[in-house]
Amino acid sequence: MNLNKPKFWDKRISITSILIFPITLIVLIIIFFKKKFSKLKFYKIPIICVGNIYIGGTGKTPISIFLAKELLSLGRNPVILKKYYKNQNDENELIKNNFKNFILCEDRDIGIRKAEKNLHDSVILDDGFQDYKIKKNLSIICFNKKQLIGNGLVLPSGPLRETLVSLKNANIVLINGDKDRKFEEKILGINKNLDIFYSKYIPSNIEDFKNKKLLALAGIGNPENFFDLIEEYGLKIYEKMIFPDHYVFSKNEILNIIKIAKDNKLEIIMTEKDFFKIRNFEIDNLKYLKVSLVINEKEKLINIVNNLYEKNY
Repeated sequence: MNLNKPKFWDKRISITSILIFPITLIVLIIIFFKKKFSKLKFYKIPIICVGNIYIGGTGKTPISIFLAKELLSLGRNPVILKKYYKNQNDENELIKNNFKNFILCEDRDIGIRKAEKNLHDSVILDDGFQDYKIKKNLSIICFNKKQLIGNGLVLPSGPLRETLVSLKNANIVLINGDKDRKFEEKILGINKNLDIFYSKYIPSNIEDFKNKKLLALAGIGNPENFFDLIEEYGLKIYEKMIFPDHYVFSKNEILNIIKIAKDNKLEIIMTEKDFFKIRNFEIDNLKYLKVSLVINEKEKLINIVNNLYEKNY
C-alpha cells in the first residue's frame, strides 16, 4: 500500500500527533527490546552503513553510490548491499544503473556473507541503521536540511524511525543543504564525536528545460525538495504531480500524464528515481533532471572511510 507522508509530521507537535502517541509508545518499547535482545554479528570486512532516522527522502542511495565509486577509484572493491523490499525496485534500478557491484538480499547477514565469499573488501549498506544484528564499522546518518527531524517524534506520531538519541551509535552525519549551527549543537550534545558534513545536488542538464512550461512529477519521500531545486535554478513549474514514495506507475498512467502535458503545452520533468520506474515502458522523449552530488570537505570524508581498511576485522 502506498501512502503520502502526513503533513503534520513536519510541523510542530499537533493534536493528531498527541492522539496517536500511545501507538508511538508501543513502537518505542518494541525498538527497546529489539536493541536489547538482538545478537550482534561480526564480519571479516568493513561494514559501512548509510542510513537515516527520518523516514524516506534523505538521499541514502545517491550517497551509497557516491561512496562506492570513490572507494573503487582508490583501488578498493566495495559492494553496495540492499535489503529486498517489494515496492522499492526504483532504488534497486538506480543502483544497478550506476554501480556494477550490487547485492540485493532478503537477509543482510546472508548478503554480507556472500560479499565476503565473493572477495569484496567492504560492504556499503544502503539503509540498515535500524538492523541491530549487524555490527557496523562506520555509520553515516543522512538528513535533509528542509526536514531535519520534522516534529521530532517517532512513528506514527512523527517521521522518525527511532529517537535522535540513536546518534550515539553513529560516526558521521551528512546534511543535504545549508549549514545549520543550531542543529549541529543539538546533535553534538548527543554525540560529541560526530563528524558533520554538508552536501548539495547540482543539476547538469538544466538547459534541456530552460524557457519551458514544466509539469513536475515526483514519487519520492519529500517531493517539495525536488520542486524547490527546480525553481532554485530558474525553471518555472506550471503543474505539480505528487505520488507516494516508491510508487509503482502503470504504463496507462504515464501515457495519461503525457496527454495532460501535451494538451497544456507542458514539458514533463521528473527525478532520476522516477525515470527508472518507467523506463521499461520504452516511451520516447521522457526526460529527468540529472543531478550530481557534491559533498563539502569530500576528501576528509573519503579519508575517514578509507582508513577503515587499515584496521583488522
